[in-house]
Amino acid sequence: MSEALPSDLPRVDQPVSIRAEVSLADPDTCKFTVSRPLQLGKPLFFASMAKAAASPLGERLFALGGVASVLIAENVVTLCKAPEAPWTGLKAATGMAIRAHLHSGQSAGMAMAGRSDAELALVIEELLEREINQSIAAHGGKISLVAVREGKAFIAMSGGCQGCASSQVTLQQGFEAQVRRVAPEITAIVDTTNHAAGQQPFYPRARPGESQQDI
Repeated sequence: MSEALPSDLPRVDQPVSIRAEVSLADPDTCKFTVSRPLQLGKPLFFASMAKAAASPLGERLFALGGVASVLIAENVVTLCKAPEAPWTGLKAATGMAIRAHLHSGQSAGMAMAGRSDAELALVIEELLEREINQSIAAHGGKISLVAVREGKAFIAMSGGCQGCASSQVTLQQGFEAQVRRVAPEITAIVDTTNHAAGQQPFYPRARPGESQQDI
């Protein structure tokens, strides 16, 4: 559920609104969407306070305590906390840190951070081989990585996943959550599958004029 974050900081040139949304797939991850841009260009990812040394905003966020990683992309900050750290208080503190950063006029990062698209592709390929495809093989399905470009992962589904009515659930609640865990720099996952061409979907999609029911 989204919620507005309070602010007792001085007003900046333009009003700033921030909405926090904890991930349903990963309760230790929260996305903060800001009404003003924070980082233009390549996303910045920091896995520790030391890695965030070149980023004024990254340092502010790690200084809050309980922060495991920070991803800054355009107007969104995705923060991952330690499992033992509660969100109570941390969400509001994060909102105030973002507002303080905007008020300072500093850039989000003075040096580029994060892995290249090629490095991210290797990480995702390993995830698919070791975890994802072993899990969905029971349904006769497979997910293949087509490419990683500018922080976006393009994938294709085959076998029982191609044309499956539950394919998007598999992506959003399974694969996407796992990708965020190993490669938080990925800003979007794009499904390039021609689902209409699937011949043996695990859960067939309803044809026009037909309805489906559980059996």
